[in-house]
Amino acid sequence: MDDSTIHSDRSGPSRTAVAGALLAAQILLVTAASGCRLEVEPEEDMSLEPHVALMLESSAEAWNRGDLEVFLSDYQDAPSTTFVGSGGVLSGVDEIRDNYAPKFGPGAERDSLRFEAVQVRTLNPTIGIVTARWILHDKGVVRAAGPFTLVMRLTRAGWKITHDHSSTDPAPEAN
Repeated sequence: MDDSTIHSDRSGPSRTAVAGALLAAQILLVTAASGCRLEVEPEEDMSLEPHVALMLESSAEAWNRGDLEVFLSDYQDAPSTTFVGSGGVLSGVDEIRDNYAPKFGPGAERDSLRFEAVQVRTLNPTIGIVTARWILHDKGVVRAAGPFTLVMRLTRAGWKITHDHSSTDPAPEAN
């Protein structure tokens, strides 16, 4: 048998058909992958660490002046955004707003907010974790405090909180 006989007796796809199918699969993969990419302006610094410092400063300022909407603007406005606190798990910014609203209503009293011991870890270019302590104080006296963890996600609107787990320190034991 010569080489041409071997090829003509074969059943199945030709090399051209296989090459075409592989090319189509590559195009499909590239198209699907490019649709999943987050595009950001290359001249902007989108790293997490400097953003967190500004975000927490703005958040404390909004809390201290009673601006709930600005305080909540750091959260990703999505049903999957979660807040875990002493009241359980809240899902979505509306539930988080309902949780905080009584502290921001007319005549409500709030202690001043500040943050300490901030640590930032970038897990990949679009996900990071922030751990720190929140402190509520009035005229230098700490009224409440506790640790928190934020899962941050880079979105088209910038870095946003997608998960917030905030705890309260236990009350000091009475002597």
